[in-house]
Amino acid sequence: MKNSSTDIALLTDHRYTASSAGEGDWYLKNILHDDELLQNALKDLGISSIRVDWADPDIDWSTFRAAVFRTTWDYFDRISEFKTWLNDVSTQTHLCNNPSIIWWNLDKHYLSDLEEQSIPIVPTQFIEAGNTINLKNLLNETGWHEAVLKPCVSGAARHTYRINNENAATLQETVQPLIFEESFLLQPFIRNIQTSGEDTLIIINGCYTHAVRKLPKTGDFRVQDDHGGTVHPLQPTQEQIDLAERTMAACPSVPVYGRVDMVQDNEGRWSVMELELIEPELWLRKSPAAANRFARALSRII
Repeated sequence: MKNSSTDIALLTDHRYTASSAGEGDWYLKNILHDDELLQNALKDLGISSIRVDWADPDIDWSTFRAAVFRTTWDYFDRISEFKTWLNDVSTQTHLCNNPSIIWWNLDKHYLSDLEEQSIPIVPTQFIEAGNTINLKNLLNETGWHEAVLKPCVSGAARHTYRINNENAATLQETVQPLIFEESFLLQPFIRNIQTSGEDTLIIINGCYTHAVRKLPKTGDFRVQDDHGGTVHPLQPTQEQIDLAERTMAACPSVPVYGRVDMVQDNEGRWSVMELELIEPELWLRKSPAAANRFARALSRII
């Protein structure tokens, strides 16, 4: 597929390439709304764009001036394919965020790098691939009554488990085969997530733009809308804004855009849960002015 007249490819995955959403398909409708805001803002700057599947084999990436990650929400399920694609396409066009940031953010070991830069993170213990573990012993060693176990390369709460002394033995049989194949991390269960959720701050060119609060459905701890979570407007405190901006500044290079997910840990301290730099949902529909700022940031890189 040739696109010599188009400046920017907005990267999605095969599930979201449609240009309109069906009746009741609120999920795709939200994706299209956000991308429409960005595309209109780019158009106002004289920049053309098109939404494309990152894995489409017929695309000639060299015809674009840049490719911008937006909703490539299947990459962690196709990680080997994605890594090969990333190596290939990074030689053909300008990727945003840049490839070095993407590689760094792919694996949640980046949390250790942030901690070394004095960024407060949720306490994290890494379990490397191939290790044999005993979940009950891990809980005893850490002193965590409850914990959350999840892969180091993941999204949408894939293989995410809430563990306590009562279910550790049962979950052991489920997670051990997974750990033989990939690295995991263990974090204490943050009690107030069930009532206060996670706060998400969007940062563009190093500066805060807007925020939302993600709440889990009753009885769950996963805030993703895939699992019934909901999104709400948020006016963060200055302390939160400062933490989000410091976190972005602590990256190996400053990302053009991204998202800082934070919680108040069990000691009441604001701590970074995750840093989303590859395909963060930005909720531009909650702050249309942020779409204009995003478009201006993209105009500088092309």
